[in-house]
Formats: sequence, structure tokens, C-alpha cells
Amino acid sequence: MEKMEFKTEVKQLLDLMIHSLYSHKEIFLRELISNASDAIDKARYESLTNNNILEGEKDWKIRITADNNAGTLTISDNGIGMTHDEVIQELGTIARSGTKEFINLLHDKAVKDNPELIGQFGVGFYSSFMVADRVTVITRKAGTGNNKGVKWESGGEGSFTVEEVEKDGKGTDVILRLREDEKMYLKEWEIRNVVKKYSDFIEHPVVMDVEREQESSIKKGEKVKVTEEETLNSGKAIWVKNKSDITETEYNEFYKHISHDFSDPAKIIHYKAEGTSEFVSLLYVPSVRPFDIFYKEYKIGPALYVKRVKIMDHCEELIQPYLRFVRGIVDSSDLPLNVSREILQNNRKVEVIKNSITKKVLDTLGELKKDEYEKYLKFYKEFGRVLKEGIHFDFSRRESIADLLLFESTKTEEGKFRTLYDYLSGMKEGQEDIYYITGSSRNEVMKSPYIEVFQDKGYEVLIMLDDIDDFIMSGFEYKGKKLKSAIKGDISLDKNEKTEKEKSGKKYKLLIELIKDHLKGEVKDVRLSGRLKDSACCLVADEGDMDPQMEKLMKAMGQSIPDRKRILEINPSHPLFEALNAIFEKEKKSVVLQKYADLLYDQALLLEGSKPKDPSAFTKAIADLMVENLKTGK
Repeated sequence: MEKMEFKTEVKQLLDLMIHSLYSHKEIFLRELISNASDAIDKARYESLTNNNILEGEKDWKIRITADNNAGTLTISDNGIGMTHDEVIQELGTIARSGTKEFINLLHDKAVKDNPELIGQFGVGFYSSFMVADRVTVITRKAGTGNNKGVKWESGGEGSFTVEEVEKDGKGTDVILRLREDEKMYLKEWEIRNVVKKYSDFIEHPVVMDVEREQESSIKKGEKVKVTEEETLNSGKAIWVKNKSDITETEYNEFYKHISHDFSDPAKIIHYKAEGTSEFVSLLYVPSVRPFDIFYKEYKIGPALYVKRVKIMDHCEELIQPYLRFVRGIVDSSDLPLNVSREILQNNRKVEVIKNSITKKVLDTLGELKKDEYEKYLKFYKEFGRVLKEGIHFDFSRRESIADLLLFESTKTEEGKFRTLYDYLSGMKEGQEDIYYITGSSRNEVMKSPYIEVFQDKGYEVLIMLDDIDDFIMSGFEYKGKKLKSAIKGDISLDKNEKTEKEKSGKKYKLLIELIKDHLKGEVKDVRLSGRLKDSACCLVADEGDMDPQMEKLMKAMGQSIPDRKRILEINPSHPLFEALNAIFEKEKKSVVLQKYADLLYDQALLLEGSKPKDPSAFTKAIADLMVENLKTGK
């Protein structure tokens, strides 16, 4: 027998599970039945190419056994089973990157009565410790040709044991020794209720031996007790039923089964495609964003079935990456049962299914936005950042995806949203571009000097707060109008302003040249601004350059970013430049002008959210100016 310690995070997790705040403890049974169903699906699939997996059995089954005398509840399956190493890997560690986040949430009392966290963080097996003071797993890998199994056991106190045992049949038995106050789960009616509530749609039979009284066939008038095996679930694959025969509750519970999410979905998409490629699709748009949707480890794609045989849990080839939040199943009649990932990647029918799913999901989201806006708004707040990736990655559907996007703007109240179509409807006469500004908060953006002239002239600017927005939107055109960043490139909103800039350009030409020469190591250029109204200066990037916010994000991720100098724009109508020009005309090589040029650059850095190039020199220069002004009484 081997005795091993759980990894530190698992110790914490088990302790919190045992003393958890959850009151929906019944979910442990749903998780164990789901695990058993997955094990059978794997064995069933492998048996297509390896008949030894069957070991002479043809009927797949999940059995629940309640032993009142021993106080144990056993969930057994005749699925794929596990080897010694797999047992240690699967039950002794948690490889998910979200374990720490889950532990932090369990510490928070706000998670009370919030069972969806169990499934969301992939720790379903460990929910057993909410009701059991000891968990024993006896398992044997299918197709090994011997009776050597593995026994795993733990009391949830930081360690577990593993030893070799004899096991006749393939598959896995999970034996829970229930705590005294949890023995209600040994009652037949309680087991029936939980199975009906959560697992009625499981394709494989969930059975239990039930004791019943019936008339004796030997002595008339006497009752005798007999034990019979009963199936507790309906067992019919939900997606092959007619939509009219499926209740909303059934749809929702199937979603929770395949997604391990305990919240109801935002939208259900169930349809059958016929023609070039025949398949049935049951897809769900979730209402809550998974914590790991932006992690590389996040598994995307619906489960793929071929003629009701599960081929894989997540078929990436069937879904666009920007729709990776969609969960569900696809059952095809056209693909071979032993289909491999290599075949999928080169199969035209898979592309047909993918295009069909993409269109159906986008159309459904469009209908949701039109008919149930408040519901769509909740969805968008959860998944809008993911959806907008399609603007970049799915060129042929860019405009359809853009129609689904929502934005706050300088003309909306906080929390209210506009579409790109709404923006077009309110554009100024002669306006050529759709303007947007990126930032980290609405409050920051609304105070930004970059939108001063837009506010002054009544031009609407879309507010984009996601870190990928500039990367996605830069260069995008919507209905012939190009999206243009308010913090990049040159801005000129009317012809009169252009004429005024030309006049000011002549007036301040030599002063601008002096500032440009002094800051030549820091900036690419110095020019007059068409975007400033009250502020003296700002820094802008060239049209094709990376947004400063995206630059900071990439650097924080450890990415090397090319050093690109930005352009210093100055406001010719600001009184500061009239004063500086007066000094310049008196003394063209004034040291004071050089100090002011440095201060202008540092001020521009601060306005974009960066640090001055030399904070100590900047603060000293400010202090010197304050002293000088106080002495002169100005």
C-alpha cells in the first residue's frame, strides 16, 4: 500500500469542501453520475476499434447501491476504468489553473447556495467530501485481460492511499461512507429525486436494486419482499426528441450536465440540418462566463457524436474561436464512427457543419438582441469581449458580428449602450469616420484631452474599454465608414479649422521647430493639434501604430514591443504658446524655452497615463516655477 499526500491546493480544497458553505449538497451525486457516464462514453468509443474493451459485455450501465447497514452509497460503472498512474493523476492532483481562484471563492461567504462553482471549476469528484467522511474508489482499466485493479482511499484529511486489489469487472466503483447527518442520501426516494432532477437525460441507464412487496406466488394472501432492478432515468438522448416534446427544464438540466454549469443558459439552439450534410445540433449560449475562458487551457467546441456514439468531448473544428462560449452537442449521420482528429481537419462536411453552426448562433444572437434586449445585454456584458474577436478573425462575417456589438459613448449615460448602426444614424453631416477612444474606465475617458474638440463640436465618440479594442477595431469599416481612433493619427473635423491651423502653423513654425529639435530623442514629430480645445498638449500615435493601452498590456505579458516614438501635438489656441512665442521672439536660444519644452512633454506623458521621463526633474521644475511665480507675485 502506498500512502501519499495531496498537493497543498488540494488539501485546502478538501478542507473547505468538508466545512463548506454549500447547502445544495445533492450535486455530489450528479457529478459522480456524470463522471460515470463519461467513463462509459470513452469505453464505448474505444471499443469501436478495440473489441477487447468490451470484455464480453454489451450493455452499458451505471449502478447506484445504498447500504443502510454500512452507511455507504456506491456509484458504479462498467466504463473505461483507470490504471494505477491514472488514479494518482486524476484523484490526487488538480491540474486546473483555476484551483486557487476556486479556493478564494469558497473562503468568501458570498458563495453560499451557489453550487455552480463546483462544476465551473472542474472539481466535481471532490464534492463527495461534502457528504462523506471517507471515499473509496476501486477501479480496473478495461481491456487489460486480468483482474488486477486499484484501490484509492481518503478521508479528506490531506492524504490518500493507493493499493493493488482484485476486481472482476472493468470500470469504477466510487464508495462514499456518508456522515450521520447526510444519510438521507441512502433513502430510495431521495436518490430517485436527485437522479430525476439532474440526470434523467443521461444516455446510459442509471439503475438501482429496489425492494418491493408483492403477493406471494406460494401462499395466497401473504406479502413477500422481492428485489428488482429499476432504471431511474429516461435514458433517451434529448437531442433526438422533437422540440415540442422537450420541456425547458429538460433542456436546462441537459445543459448543466454537459457544461458543469449550474446556472440556466441564456439561449437554447436546437435544430436539425438536412441536405448536403445531415446532423442534429443542440447548442447553448451560457448566461455566465466561465472563469477560464481567456486561458489557453479552456476547451472549446461542442461534443461530437456520430450516430449517437460520442467521438470526442470538445470538437474545436466545429466552432469559431470567437464563439467558444457556446456549449452543446452535434450528432452527425455522415461522419465515420472511427473518425480521427486528422480526418476532421480535412473533411469538407465538418466545414459545412461549422458554417451552419456559426450562422445559426449569430442569427440567434441577433434575434435575442432584437426581441429580448435586456437578456441580450446581460449576455453581452459576459461575452462581448469574446464575440468582438470575430471582427478580426472572421472577415466574411465582420459586419454581421459588428451589428451585435454594443458600446457606451460620449452621448450615452453610464450603463447605456449604442450600436454602430445607432452611431451612423446620428452622424454629423459630412462626417466621414466613426470615432472611438480606448481607455480603462469611462470616467478616465470622459476627462481625456483627446476628445475635447469632439465634445465641443458635438461629435459622438464610442467608448471602448476592453484591452483588445484598438487591435480589433483599427482599420475596420462598417457600412463604408472607417473606424478611427481619437488618440491616433491627425484629426480635422471641419475645413475652417484646417484653415486656422495653417495660419497658426505659419505663426508658430520656428517655435515648433525649436521644440522638435530639443525633443528629437523623445518624439517622432511636433505638430499643431486638431483634437485639443482646453489642454495645452498631448501625445498621439501614428495611424497604424499600436494603441498605448495595448502596448502596456503586451509589455505586462512579457512581449517585446518595438520602440515607436509618438507625436507631440500642441494646442495653438492655448495662451501658453502665445507666451512661449513671445519669449522665443526675444531670445531664440532661451534656456527657459528648453525647460518648458521638457515640461510639455512630461505633461503629455501624464495625460496619457504614463510617468514623466524623469519624475524627480519634473517635480523640481514644477517647484522652481512655483517659487518664481510667488516671488514675482504672478
